Amino acid sequence: MLITAYFAAQQMIGAPNDDLLKNPKETHLANIRQLTFGGQNAEAYWNEAGTKLIYQSTQPDWPDEQILIMNADGSNKRLISTGKGRCTCGYFLKGDRRVIYSSTDWADPGPAPKPDMSHGYVWMVNPNYHQFIQDLSTGERKMLDFGKGYAAETTVAPNGKFLVFTSTRDGDLEIYRANLDGSNLKRLTREVGYDGGPFISWDGKKIVYRRDALETEQERQDYASLLAMNLVRPTKLEIWLMNADGSGKRQITHLGAASFAPFLLPDGKRIIFSSNYGDPKGREFDLWMIGVDGKGLTRITFTPEFDGFPMITRDGKKLVWASNRNGRQPHETNIFVADWKE
Repeated sequence: MLITAYFAAQQMIGAPNDDLLKNPKETHLANIRQLTFGGQNAEAYWNEAGTKLIYQSTQPDWPDEQILIMNADGSNKRLISTGKGRCTCGYFLKGDRRVIYSSTDWADPGPAPKPDMSHGYVWMVNPNYHQFIQDLSTGERKMLDFGKGYAAETTVAPNGKFLVFTSTRDGDLEIYRANLDGSNLKRLTREVGYDGGPFISWDGKKIVYRRDALETEQERQDYASLLAMNLVRPTKLEIWLMNADGSGKRQITHLGAASFAPFLLPDGKRIIFSSNYGDPKGREFDLWMIGVDGKGLTRITFTPEFDGFPMITRDGKKLVWASNRNGRQPHETNIFVADWKE
């Protein structure tokens, strides 16, 4: 394990300060606590009991993003990835003895290449991202080999019976389902365009995800040319829902914006997600909520810049998300937890 100044600084957990952390319009949020301080911290996801979080962080001592775990109050932060390569999309397996995440360290211990922004705002879908299941007690890990190409954005069913992920193994960005040992692989989406970011509901019956519905030949050509360079333009993403076996797909949002990171609330009736909906410049991302019937769109956060990657505990009492609020440096992203109020 790497012991760095990061861990010492991250133990300085302060008392909640609503004057600094909260906007009065955020009526669904109470008792906000900041759990990380400094660097870039995002994609924090709960274990089943709501007692631990797994997340990714970029700090000066590491070449690129790494995976950590911490207690729900921000204490006992622990680096679990190798400190090499670039890592993303950590998730607890049932029982919390093992975790899964994607990493490039098996191919290159250095930082991942940055996306070429001469093509506009694009994300890289690094083909060196492969998934690893790691034992937290021994540190032993095993790669899940689903073939060539990008394999990330993995989440696991709460009952531990299957996982879902996004991959380019068949030449397009599609969502797949498999057993935890890699067997019984099944492709769930087949439409051209970016289908990704799948999250399994707490009851294991639904999968909520984002997709880019390409409507014109020019959009399809642009998408194909970027994907050939391992890039994707995430400026128009809608939220979709399907059954856990891939059936019953239906579009939930029609916002014409970059909507992503959806998560089903425990009641199975609402979805919380991040979107830049309503910002003409496309820079202001906030948390939104909508019914699975596509009705009742509600804005949840109102602080400037970025709020994203929301996840609510199985009992519906706590929300975790990443935000630029209260940053010490411009655009600094940290992890926050709040009591969820209906």
